[in-house]
Amino acid sequence: MDLKEELRKRVDIFNIELEKYLKSGKPEVLYDAARHLPMAGGKRLRPAISMLSCEAVSGDIYQVMPLAMSLELIHNFTLVHDDIMDKSHLRRNTPTVHIKYGEPTAIIAGDLLFAKAFEIMHDFPGDPKVFKKLDSGLVKSIREVCEGQQLDMEFEKRNNISEEEYFEMIGKKTSSLFIIAAEGGAIAGGGTIEEINAMKMYGEYLGLAFQIRDDYLDMSGNEETLGKDIGNDIRNGKKTLIAVHSLNNSFGDDKIVFEKIFGNRNASEQDVKIVYDLFKELGSVEYVKNTSLKFCKQAKKSLSPLNDSNAKQVLIELAEFSIKREK
Repeated sequence: MDLKEELRKRVDIFNIELEKYLKSGKPEVLYDAARHLPMAGGKRLRPAISMLSCEAVSGDIYQVMPLAMSLELIHNFTLVHDDIMDKSHLRRNTPTVHIKYGEPTAIIAGDLLFAKAFEIMHDFPGDPKVFKKLDSGLVKSIREVCEGQQLDMEFEKRNNISEEEYFEMIGKKTSSLFIIAAEGGAIAGGGTIEEINAMKMYGEYLGLAFQIRDDYLDMSGNEETLGKDIGNDIRNGKKTLIAVHSLNNSFGDDKIVFEKIFGNRNASEQDVKIVYDLFKELGSVEYVKNTSLKFCKQAKKSLSPLNDSNAKQVLIELAEFSIKREK
């Protein structure tokens, strides 16, 4: 099976539908700013997961399309605001929205994407009771994303973060949207309670594996490949799993180096490299690889209640891709 081709087929359908909802409007600069990031591409993983989940329970993907589009707009809304908070200049190999349009317009553009997400949900074609379940799940996930983002920012100011706290944070900030994508797809597709619960677990474990891989890529990748700034996690004192493991397992001179460089917004490229090297020496990189592999296996195992199908196989391969991808 060609995973990229399988995803592309669904993403192509999704992009056609998304274009209908992200039309230009007035003031033009606001709508241009709102369209800037969603139309710059992206993996479209959350909508793809919702469509595959719907297919995996023998549902019609157009039933879940409003949720799929809402999820993508909510995801992009969070990225627009995240980039402002992190002072990032690059996203998807293009200037971030606040760099291109200014911070005030970027903030409003993010808010517009948020509003559009709920506007689109009102086009759900199914039973009103099903709509209520999907809408409630979406609201819950957004609330958790906000809670997770706040925890993420608070962690930057703290020297010691436990792994339990880290997993709570990414469970809210990242997994929550994966959960509603997977669970919502099964709900919209008319899945059984067992199938819906299986997809919910899949979304949770996939989200954890995906975020941990992101942590690793932000440490090991390059700007051209990832399409975003590299080194910001070090300068911002971002408590990724790599950082948490290193900070909790460093002593003596290593600890002093971390305290001097980690969280220093003026850290040089050489300083950043020193911390990267320490991550490897302390075994944190290997630890993160093994942890993401563990969650990948759990995600695949959670799909066992589903009948064999093309969609189920794509979901299995997507879990494997989540810990092998390079961007």
